[in-house]
Amino acid sequence: MKTNNKKVLIADDDPDFLTFMEVNTKLMGFEVHAVTSQKEAEEQLTLFKPDLAIFDLMMENKDSGFILSHKLKKLYPDVPVIIATAVTAETGLVFGLNSPGERSWIKADRYIDKSLRPDQLQKEINSLMK
Repeated sequence: MKTNNKKVLIADDDPDFLTFMEVNTKLMGFEVHAVTSQKEAEEQLTLFKPDLAIFDLMMENKDSGFILSHKLKKLYPDVPVIIATAVTAETGLVFGLNSPGERSWIKADRYIDKSLRPDQLQKEINSLMK
């Protein structure tokens, strides 16, 4: 997959996970725009169209990732969105994109757990960027 000049917007308030995502997406050849809040991500969406977006679920709000996904898809319906979260590990709640009902309100294309490995991240991104 050729990623030269492809931009990814990553929003996460966990500095360790943000660094992990930034380093690994750069290694895949993306130009990375990393921010630490929903507010900053919304500002970035007014400045450029990403080729891929990866949003933490819970930042300033418990549903920041869902809000960002909705706003991005309204502006750029063709941009793939990944929601990354540790909410399942922390609360036991499981989100999915398996039913039409879930897909209708969760505007993300993938949902990943934050405990993923770099090779899993690359596999998810590759499947979305075909």
